[in-house]
Amino acid sequence: MMARSKDRPWLMRTYAGHSTAEASNELYRRNLAKGQTGLSVAFDLPTQTGYDPDHVLARGEVGRVGVPVSHLGDMRRLFQDIPLDRMNTSMTINATAMWLLALYQVVAEEQGADLGKLSGTTQNDIIKEYLSRGTYVFPPGPSLRLTTDTIAYTVASVPKWNPINICSYHLQEAGATPVQEIAYAMSTAIAVLDAVRDSGQVPAGKMGDVVARISFFVNAGVRFVEEMCKMRAFTRIWDQVTRERYGITDARQRRFRYGVQVNSLGLTEAQPENNVQRIVLEMLAVTLSKDARARAVQLPAWNEALGLPRPWDQQWSLRIQQVLAHESDLLEYEDIFAGSTVIEAKVAGLVDEVLAEMDHIEELGGAVAAVESGYLKAQLVASHAERRARIESGEEKIVGVNSYTETEPSPLTADLDTAIMTVDPATEHRVVSALHDWRLQRDEERAQRALSALKSAAAGTANLMEPTLECARAGVTTGEWSWALRDVFGEFRAPTGVSSAPVSTGGEEGSSLASVRAKVSRTAEDLGAGRLRLLVGKPGLDGHSNGAEQIAVRARDAGFEVVYQGIRLTPEQIVSAAVAEDVHCVGLSILSGSHAELVPDVLARLRRAGVDDIPVVVGGIIPSADAKVLVEAGVAAVFTPKDFGITEIIGRIVDEIRQANKLDPLEVSA
Repeated sequence: MMARSKDRPWLMRTYAGHSTAEASNELYRRNLAKGQTGLSVAFDLPTQTGYDPDHVLARGEVGRVGVPVSHLGDMRRLFQDIPLDRMNTSMTINATAMWLLALYQVVAEEQGADLGKLSGTTQNDIIKEYLSRGTYVFPPGPSLRLTTDTIAYTVASVPKWNPINICSYHLQEAGATPVQEIAYAMSTAIAVLDAVRDSGQVPAGKMGDVVARISFFVNAGVRFVEEMCKMRAFTRIWDQVTRERYGITDARQRRFRYGVQVNSLGLTEAQPENNVQRIVLEMLAVTLSKDARARAVQLPAWNEALGLPRPWDQQWSLRIQQVLAHESDLLEYEDIFAGSTVIEAKVAGLVDEVLAEMDHIEELGGAVAAVESGYLKAQLVASHAERRARIESGEEKIVGVNSYTETEPSPLTADLDTAIMTVDPATEHRVVSALHDWRLQRDEERAQRALSALKSAAAGTANLMEPTLECARAGVTTGEWSWALRDVFGEFRAPTGVSSAPVSTGGEEGSSLASVRAKVSRTAEDLGAGRLRLLVGKPGLDGHSNGAEQIAVRARDAGFEVVYQGIRLTPEQIVSAAVAEDVHCVGLSILSGSHAELVPDVLARLRRAGVDDIPVVVGGIIPSADAKVLVEAGVAAVFTPKDFGITEIIGRIVDEIRQANKLDPLEVSA
C-alpha cells in the first residue's frame, strides 16, 4: 500500500528572551539545535514601551520578561551567528515595532542578506495594547500612522515580511469571548487596511499584496472544540471581508494566515502539572483542522504561572509539538471535520454573532473610535468579571483550583525556588553601564542629526521608515527614538474600563459579597470615614492590568471608594496619590517580576511620608521565597494566582485595614 504523503508541519517556536542580548542569543541557538524551526523574540518592557534601561520607569524591569534591545549593538549580539536570510523571526513588539524592524533590517544588511529573503513578523497591532497588554506609547492616530508606514515600506522593500500580526491573543487574556475576540480583531484589521488604502502610499492595484502580508496571532483556550470552530469562523470572515470590502480576487491573497500562542491565562499555580494537558488540548484546537490550521505555534511552559520558565521547561513544550507533528498521523489527512453538521452549526452561529458586533463597532466609528470612547475596554472588563464570577461560584470548574483540590506532593515543585529561572539583579546594572558606553562611543553629531530628521518627518506626512533606519545606523537608542516621536505625537493614557463595568457578582443577602460589604461598611463606621478608600496601583512598566481591574471592580461593588489611575506609575506617583487621597490601603499589582525592586521602594516612600500605618498588599506572579521577603519587609499580604476568590481577597484587605488601625477582628465571614 502506498504511503500517504504528509503535510509540512507548522513553524515551531518558543517565546523566549531574557537578561541580555548575549544570554538570549545563546538560548536561541540552543533551541534551534533542538529542532525549533523559527524564533519568537520576547522583548523586555522598557524596549516595548520606548524607554532606555536607565530611565526611572525601567527600574527593576530590565531583562525581566524579555531581552533588552537599546540600540544596533544589542540587535547585532542578539542574532550573532544566526543567518537572518534563512530564519523566520517573530518579534512581539508594538509601539516600537518600526524601530525594532529597522534594527533587524540593518543587522541583516550587515550580514549581507538579501532583504527580499527576510521572512518573519512584527506584531505591530497597537489597538489591542490599549485594551490589554498596555505597551502603547503614542495616541491611537499617530500609532496607526506608524503601522501604516511600516506596512507600506515592507510591501515595497521587504516583500516576504509580515509587517503586522493582528493580535487577538491578548483580547482573550483580557476576558474576550470567542465572538469578541474575532470581532475586535477583524475590526482592527479593517481600521489598518482602511488606513493603508487611504494613505495613498500603496497603489490601488497593490492592495492584494498588502492583504497577503497581513497575518494574525490568536489565542487557543482549553475549550478546544469551540476554539477550533472559532478558527474556522475567523477564516470564513476574513475571506468575506477582503473580498467584499477590498475587492481582492486572488484566493491565495485572501488566505487567513495565523500563528498561535496557546492560552497562558488558564495556566494555574495550583497543581501546575495539570498545565501540560491543558497545553496539549489547546494545541489540538489549532492543529486538528487542516482547513484552519495554524502556520506557526508556540506553547507556554507548564510553570509560567510560577515564574520565568527554564530552558528545560521550554524544551518540554517544543517536544509536545514535535510528538504531534512527527509521531502521530495528523498531517496525513484532509480536513477531518469537513461535513460535520455539529461543527458547521457552531461556526455559522459564531459568524452571525461576529458580523453583528462588527457592524456595531462600525456604527461607533470603527475600532479606533471604539478604543477612544472606552467601549471596547469596558466590554472586556465586563466579560472578564463575568468569567471570574463563574469560577468563584464553581459554575466554571478549574481542576486543582476550585475543584479536585486534593493532591499528592508534586516532585516538579518540591523545590519551588529552583522550579523557575531567575534573572540576576546585577544584570540591570551591567545593561545600563553598556548603554552609557554605547552613547560615549557613537558619532554623537550623526545621532542628533538623525533624531532631528525623524522629528521633522513626524511633523509632516512623509513615511517614517527611512528616517528610522538612519537613526538605527547612527546609533540612536530605543528611548531616544521614542522620545523624539513623543515630542511630536504626545503620549496617551487609555481608558481603564473600571468605572463603566457593570456589577458582575450578586450581592444578595447571605452571599459572600454581602458579607464583605457589611465588613466594609462597619469598618468605615469604626474609623469615622464616609467610605473605605483603596488605591490600586501598577508600578513600573507591567501593562497586564486584568487582575488590577478585577480587584478594582469588586472592591467598588463591595463599597470601597477605589482610586485606580491605570498602568505605568512610579513608586513616587503611587505614594503621592495615596497621601493625597488619604487611602486606607494600597494594593500593588505586578506580574513582570519587578516586585523585588518596586515594592520596597513604595514601602520606604510611605515611611518617609509619615503614613507607614497604611497597609500595603501585593498581587502578581510572585515566587514563594520572594513573598516571604516582601512580608518581612512590611507587606501586609501577598496574593498569587492560587488566590482565585476575588471577594475573599477584598475581605482580607478589610481585615488588614482593621488590624493596621488596631480594630478588633469582625466575625463576619468573607
